[in-house]
Amino acid sequence: MRSFIISVACGTALLLGACSKSSTSAGPGLHALEIPVAGHVTAPRLAGDYDGNLVLSWLAPGPDGDALQFARYVKNHWSPAATVVANVEMFVNWADLPSVVPLNGNRVAAHWLVKRPENVYSYDVAVAQSTNRGATWSAPISPHDDGTPTEHGFVSIFPHENKTGLLWLDGRKMVGKKDAANPAATGMTLRAAFVDAEQLLSEEQLVDDLTCDCCQTDVAVAASGPIAVYRDRTAEEIRDIAVTRYVNGAWQPGRTIAADNWEIAACPVNGPAIVAGGQFVAVAWFTSAETPAVRVSVSSDSGETFSKPIDVIVGDTLGRVGLAQLDRGDVAVSWLQSNGNQSTTVLVRRVARDGSLGPIVTVATAAALLAVPQIARIRDELIFAWTETHDGDPSIASARLPFTALMQVN
Repeated sequence: MRSFIISVACGTALLLGACSKSSTSAGPGLHALEIPVAGHVTAPRLAGDYDGNLVLSWLAPGPDGDALQFARYVKNHWSPAATVVANVEMFVNWADLPSVVPLNGNRVAAHWLVKRPENVYSYDVAVAQSTNRGATWSAPISPHDDGTPTEHGFVSIFPHENKTGLLWLDGRKMVGKKDAANPAATGMTLRAAFVDAEQLLSEEQLVDDLTCDCCQTDVAVAASGPIAVYRDRTAEEIRDIAVTRYVNGAWQPGRTIAADNWEIAACPVNGPAIVAGGQFVAVAWFTSAETPAVRVSVSSDSGETFSKPIDVIVGDTLGRVGLAQLDRGDVAVSWLQSNGNQSTTVLVRRVARDGSLGPIVTVATAAALLAVPQIARIRDELIFAWTETHDGDPSIASARLPFTALMQVN
């Protein structure tokens, strides 16, 4: 990441959360899940589909370069690891995570980042697909053809009809000289495209001509179609969360979900999360407009309108939110809390449809400071994955937690 990224040491608590600790309860029924890979492993990412398939992907070093690998969740265990690709030119970054995404049935898509030779933060997106659950993969393609020595990443992959949807942050305008009076002239943009089973790309669409530089994006599919969330950016450096819907063959202009009015002249590396089912949509995000907070807003009309935000945690959070849909319009929200050193605690809390909050439950107490913990639902459990660091050596960990651990109301 460029110098826009804010330090996440406790000295920056004003921006990223205080370093004190909340009162939490250990997760009853929390069970560790064995990861089918050992050693220096990073970048865990969870992805599921509406058929109940759940995949964990990660990066592991090897003789042919860093390898994008994955495992499926089967009968309360992670399956043996499989490899999508190994590439000596792969760009590895704690915040911009690759992915392996099940797309219903036997379809799977994967993406990773490939370094360009021009500079250390210049890289492209590569996408491959499989029609046999990841046994074999197509040759990779890039969804963008601008050829600029800039950043392209923070990809979200999603199914749409018989195609694979791709949404990414694109830096092609950043080759020019920065203009503080007009950041849109040389700022990051949000772009999207679709690729079919033959790896043929649609024409890409410019979704937003100025976004935050390095906050994760996310996409969910509601009854009306795909809905994307991202951290927007204005010329006045307001960086609030925006939503865009795919309607009648085009992405609609992004609009702010809630006017937090977080003015910050740097990227906080703290993207939103979205889940959807039928007409129900929920979005979670971090803000530090006044006091650091994690917030949730819900929609009952496929994302056309959203409720007043609910504060999940205020004052004692680093953000890096995760989100999973429960039952009856409830959601589970996860986030990071600093331990006051170089590790963090992964916490989760139920937010009911009526806005009531469940207890704060501890998932892990030794997560890496620079990490994006993952959460997903499968049947009546929540699955978590996160990065840990022991003596400077990163590894990934995973656990499962029954819904019942979140049901008590404060």
